[in-house]
Amino acid sequence: ALRMPPLPPLPLALHRAFSLLNRLDSPRQLLQAHAFLLPRGGHRNARLLSALLLASLRLPLRPHALALLRRTHPSVSLNAAARIPHLRGTLGPQLHCIVVRAGLASDAHVSASLIQAYFSCACVASARSVFDETVHKDIFCWNVTISGYAKSGNLDRARELFDAMPQRNVVSWTTLIGAYAQMKRPAEAVEVFRRMQVEEGIEPDGIAMLSVLSACGDLGAVDLGEWVHRFVVKRGLCWHIPLMNAIIDMYLKCGCVAKAVEVFEGMGQKSIVTWTTLIAGFALHGLGLEAVDMFRRMERENVAPNDITFLAILSVCSHIGLTDLGRWYFQIMVSQYRIKPRVEHYGCMVDLLGRAGCLMEAQDLVKDMPFKANAAIWGALLAAARTHGDAELGEQALLHLVELEPHNSGNYILLSNIYAEQERWDEVSKLRKAMRDGGLRNVPGASSIEVDGVVHEFTSRDGSHPCLHKIRKLLCEITGDMKSIGYVAVLPEAPHDIEEG
Repeated sequence: ALRMPPLPPLPLALHRAFSLLNRLDSPRQLLQAHAFLLPRGGHRNARLLSALLLASLRLPLRPHALALLRRTHPSVSLNAAARIPHLRGTLGPQLHCIVVRAGLASDAHVSASLIQAYFSCACVASARSVFDETVHKDIFCWNVTISGYAKSGNLDRARELFDAMPQRNVVSWTTLIGAYAQMKRPAEAVEVFRRMQVEEGIEPDGIAMLSVLSACGDLGAVDLGEWVHRFVVKRGLCWHIPLMNAIIDMYLKCGCVAKAVEVFEGMGQKSIVTWTTLIAGFALHGLGLEAVDMFRRMERENVAPNDITFLAILSVCSHIGLTDLGRWYFQIMVSQYRIKPRVEHYGCMVDLLGRAGCLMEAQDLVKDMPFKANAAIWGALLAAARTHGDAELGEQALLHLVELEPHNSGNYILLSNIYAEQERWDEVSKLRKAMRDGGLRNVPGASSIEVDGVVHEFTSRDGSHPCLHKIRKLLCEITGDMKSIGYVAVLPEAPHDIEEG
């Protein structure tokens, strides 16, 4: 297949002309610009030729566009044009027409670039037509189409094409693994990763490892995650900071906090993402004081926190009840680090104040923030109302949540429990009826764990697991051991289940 040569740097003398090309508003100006560029070597620069082509399409000046397309590699023009938002509506068909007239439609690499252009315009059917009509498809053409389907959210079509490929390379496998991981289908990501190794013996690249580590974290598949870690060490890739960050994140999500800390301490260089990942991981496991200590250590080492770091530390303060410290962090985020709070930061503060019982302060914060409250913020207020038995606040929060999350049954259940605790049974009945009328049912919680390379999923009220009897027996033994050493569970009053009405 015809491969695109690297683009030479644009001479400084031509930068001004290049910046003016997208402002031309008549064919005459375009021809004048082209005449200006010719004696200055502009016709030898692919970026300028592509910009001229885009201007020809925009004005439009089709004959001129056809002539320009013959002067430069078509994939340069196609890929550049696909990035122009205001051209996307009609871009694909125009470029397709020009490619055909230029006699380049049979070139596999040009077809791949045209497929990319169609996908960027959200013309999925047209992209597939170009793919189907390409007689001699190279592997790049297959990969581009699979990637286009994956980015458009159609993973089933992407998988169909992947399975039909006559041959695959590491990009083919990585594209599919990454798509599954990004779309939160970790089981399929792990399955494809294992197939890549077993069936074709392809060594994973950095992108594949990043994707499968994310999937391992989501699944709790620590055995495979440890294999990837060993592979990274064996290949001498410990200098690759994003990869090491992904390993730390995987260990934390799998519950292996000590291993995550070991990897962290062994890193010669760390990014702000490294610090933030560990702080957030400590928060995930209820290790609030360790998270605060790590934040303070980060500051001592002159590493400036970013907005994500502050999200993590505010969440920590909320979960371990450090209300004053949370207020202070929220304050210095703005005053010392000049970070503008996002709605997520306000959400953390509302949760922090709500848990502490500072309901009026939380409501004032919501009123004063510079943007509209989202579902997370109203959800935090509803949860605080549930904790502190404030039915009025709960009703106010639910009114907003019904608009923002009409299909979330959990919001109704929280308010129902507030009413039930106050023995307001008429209100409970009204909520039950509202749920029935809206076709809402409570979605059962689920968790998963990996044992001997197999991921087991457990769903609330699901008794289908073959080892359920053994699991229950072991749980009873653990409960007995806890009681024998004086542990007494402190439980809230039983929630009033309104799932079935």
